[in-house]
Amino acid sequence: MQGALTALGNKVDGVLAANDGTAGGAIAAMKTAGVTPLPPITGQDAELAAIQRILAGEQYMTVYKAIKAEAEAAAQLAYDLAFGVAVPSTMTNGKTVNNGAADIKSVLLTPVAVTKSNIQSTVVADGFWTKADICTSAYASACTAAGIS
Repeated sequence: MQGALTALGNKVDGVLAANDGTAGGAIAAMKTAGVTPLPPITGQDAELAAIQRILAGEQYMTVYKAIKAEAEAAAQLAYDLAFGVAVPSTMTNGKTVNNGAADIKSVLLTPVAVTKSNIQSTVVADGFWTKADICTSAYASACTAAGIS
């Protein structure tokens, strides 16, 4: 990110990071370079630090994939495959992913964009993070403003 900032004269319209750790690094580099205001920055994985950066207004959003839904789908598929049960077409909804050799039936779950406005109804409601995890003293007022309870 430091190299990109130098090459672009600190003019960045946004950052689409592969994950929240990379987003955090981009934010740190932009702060060091004096970029203000920060452009929209996105990440993935709903890391605790990213949720806190979203509350602080440093990161715009993170992509959240609900672990419970992933685990339930994986468990059902594992069971079906282990016991020779045909995977119901309703599980895959006719979705396939090409692995380079063939189209493979796939369960594709819908990821969720977590922003300040839906932290409570996503990662907190799912128990992925608790209010106590997120709302440390440094983020208490931001949590209150975002309606996290």
